[in-house]
Amino acid sequence: MSRANGAGRNRHHARCLEYETVALVLQGGGALGAYQAGVLEGLQEARIVLNWVAGISIGALNTALIAGNAPEHRVARLREFWETICKPAFTPALPAPLEHLMFTASEASRSMLTAFQAASAAAQGQHGFFAPRVPAPLPWASQAPGQISWYDTTPLKATLERFCDFDRINSGETRVSVGAVNVASGNFTYFDSTRTMLRPEHFIASGALPPGFAPIEIDGEFYWDGGVVSNTPLQEVLSAAPRRDTLVFQVDLWSARGPVPATMENVSTRVKDIQYSSRTRFVTDMLQREQRYRHVLRELLERVPQGTRESDRLCKLAEDLSCSKRYNVLQLIYQQQKFERGDKDYQFGRTTMQSRWEAGLSDIRRTLGNETWLDLPTNQTGFVTHDIHRGE
Repeated sequence: MSRANGAGRNRHHARCLEYETVALVLQGGGALGAYQAGVLEGLQEARIVLNWVAGISIGALNTALIAGNAPEHRVARLREFWETICKPAFTPALPAPLEHLMFTASEASRSMLTAFQAASAAAQGQHGFFAPRVPAPLPWASQAPGQISWYDTTPLKATLERFCDFDRINSGETRVSVGAVNVASGNFTYFDSTRTMLRPEHFIASGALPPGFAPIEIDGEFYWDGGVVSNTPLQEVLSAAPRRDTLVFQVDLWSARGPVPATMENVSTRVKDIQYSSRTRFVTDMLQREQRYRHVLRELLERVPQGTRESDRLCKLAEDLSCSKRYNVLQLIYQQQKFERGDKDYQFGRTTMQSRWEAGLSDIRRTLGNETWLDLPTNQTGFVTHDIHRGE
């Protein structure tokens, strides 16, 4: 049985993994978050049990759906959630056969469909998610902080309460972390189930991206989307103390690598990719270097006589800084599809959602197909990363 085991009746189904922590890390990215739901389906399919889920923005909402449901119900609840928010806020959705026909008939019809759906999201919002604020705020008029935005996310609270069991989220079965930014101080904050009783407001705050969405008040403080500062909680998971052997499934929705724009339309798309990718490659490279230093320090300490290690002040400090734990990061990065443009993060079409979901499912299946990628690292640094789109 894996040390990262689950609770309840699904224990005996868990896949054996020699890690103390098995974490799912979910980046923000609006409508692109359906890709993360596909990854979760693949993890469930492979019987991999998570004991920590961390997210920001749409990743925080997916986190609530995952941690707030029993493992056997997670995929179904995620699908219900995404099918709900992919409907227009007020007008009827296109009949599913017609939408599918337009999506698959030709590039021209697909572009027309996706542009229409993005425009619909901007004009009327998405069902159970957000709607235009009426009246719209005036740029020069002073208002309460919770009213300063183009859209109202009040419907999202009822949606989360419908699909998530917050008693389960706070039960300790799975550690839950979501990131947000304190508007007044500018400080990045993680709301963590090991320290805080999480409510719908914590998850909504993590996705309150200005100026579209207003800050959310929690215990007298106002919070915006964590993506304002950093769009991925990877560093929070990898830097957690006490250190543990850790396997991370890092699911990003923006790719730092991409082509140089050839049109003005491509510029906005590329800027978003760079801005919201949050330099996850840089984070993993930095943490890999740190872990190598900790491993070297541990090896040096093993050559020091036991009595000196226990009495010398510098040796005691080195003992605290050293580490022999191992870290494995499996990166899954959404690859932009040909029809997507700068509005891809608010293009909530149902057929597009299904396409992104299938991409996530395909990528995690391919990732897990590399059996050795799940092994504990044996290299000198004790830290490895793998990505099917870049090789090992």
